[in-house]
Amino acid sequence: MNPFEMVVAIIVVITIGKVLNTRFQARHALPSDEEGNGTYSQDPDASRLREEIKYLKERVAVLEKIATDDRGARELENEIEKLRDR
Repeated sequence: MNPFEMVVAIIVVITIGKVLNTRFQARHALPSDEEGNGTYSQDPDASRLREEIKYLKERVAVLEKIATDDRGARELENEIEKLRDR
């Protein structure tokens, strides 16, 4: 294979790769790197949903901490027992 054929083969492989990549992104609605360095579109509804998911994740983390915090449960039991003894 001479150098000219090798250059043409490389260009063909790169072109096929780009076409397949673009097709995959279009089929799966993925944002491309050329649209704002891979950031999502500025859809206000999508932005609102992202903020809501972030808020819910933070809230779940707090609830998990409360549910697994053993110290708070023991203190609550002690307070209840103190009130019963009165």
